[in-house]
Amino acid sequence: MAFSIYLASSSPRRRELLSQIGVSFDLVPAVIEEVPQAGESAQDYVLRLALQKAQAGFANSKRKKPALGADTIITIEQKILEKPRDKHHGEEMLKLLSGRTHHVLTAVALWQDGYSKSVLVKTEVSFKKLSDREISDYWQSGEPIDKAAGYAIQGIAGKFITNISGSYSGVVGLPLFETAELIKTFIKEVNQHR
Repeated sequence: MAFSIYLASSSPRRRELLSQIGVSFDLVPAVIEEVPQAGESAQDYVLRLALQKAQAGFANSKRKKPALGADTIITIEQKILEKPRDKHHGEEMLKLLSGRTHHVLTAVALWQDGYSKSVLVKTEVSFKKLSDREISDYWQSGEPIDKAAGYAIQGIAGKFITNISGSYSGVVGLPLFETAELIKTFIKEVNQHR
């Protein structure tokens, strides 16, 4: 797949994943406000953020190719878990995930010249029961600080996962199969409309 896009993300994980599927990209800044709107579902929220990132990235680019935005959130008990604000918040989220199954929602959106296409991937992840010591030690590792729900499946937290149903790469931050298909379809459709 010899496609070239703009990537509206500062995530090193998303850069690695896009490179893994052979997509070349230029990084563009995309700073948006990440706050759920009143009555907005988790799915609508994550899709909106991905699209807004793609739009912001495109606006900051040379506008010659599509911009890709992505966002990942975690939900449990109808609560949206985002990045931890501090140690206490991070540890509270890990306690909530301990011994339970949660959902990871990753949305990917492409935007170019007013045309957009997006996809939402939902993955179930189950955690083993965590001791207070495991939670404290994990926080001290520094890994949870900038991760949705305070954990990284591709890092130390991988040892906490008892089951995953869905896209592993989606939990990391970019579902590879769905992203590759989205880019291919998007570029084909944009070219047809020219």
